[in-house]
Amino acid sequence: MQTIQVRTTQNVYIHYPLASVGDRILAHLLDRIIVVSILIGIGLLLWQLSVNSMWVWILFLVIPNLLYTVLFEIFMNGQTPAKRVLRIRVIRVSGTPATVGDFVLRWVFALIDFGVLGGAIALILISAGGKGQRLGDMVAGTTVIKEVEQKEITAQEVFVLTEDAYQPVFSQAIQLSSRDVEIIQQALEVNRNTGNSKPMLLVAEKIKTQLGIQTDMPPISLLYTLIKDFNNLTSR
Repeated sequence: MQTIQVRTTQNVYIHYPLASVGDRILAHLLDRIIVVSILIGIGLLLWQLSVNSMWVWILFLVIPNLLYTVLFEIFMNGQTPAKRVLRIRVIRVSGTPATVGDFVLRWVFALIDFGVLGGAIALILISAGGKGQRLGDMVAGTTVIKEVEQKEITAQEVFVLTEDAYQPVFSQAIQLSSRDVEIIQQALEVNRNTGNSKPMLLVAEKIKTQLGIQTDMPPISLLYTLIKDFNNLTSR
């Protein structure tokens, strides 16, 4: 299952699966049903009020149909009523919330995605691409995720903790400050989330010099070990 990494407001990264083609088709159909229901209701109201102006009919029937998706996505943070029911949401491929400009771009290109060949273009692009993007998503840099329930994160999963019987490898870790450990954790996070190992390598060399450590241990293993050693030594 393809997933995308989403950054929360607490700067925690959570992996969400991309919305399936079936979910997106169903959401589109449900939204169309909602739109038609709204338009029928408006039409009946205008008929009951004996409104004969063509421009009034255009205003109240055409405009809601055109703006339904983009307005709901803007004001419901990437969701329409159908998307909310199916628990799918539009976000940026970077994992950050989509902007108003992103929603507008998706809406503009929806004419091509869904207006040409009955939506076949959108279906082909979403199915064939690696990020679940139709043309509008590609232009806006967005995709659609499935909001699945996330397991509660415990302290043991957030921090590198040690077992009761753990024996520190480097006793020099006691010399580290809390700020040093924070920098180590940030370097490891950059490597884990972006694949950029340069900060991790630089921090590892600096810490080895600072503590006078001589080891052939790989930098990533060294840094994780130092954190475990620090936690163990400072908890005594």
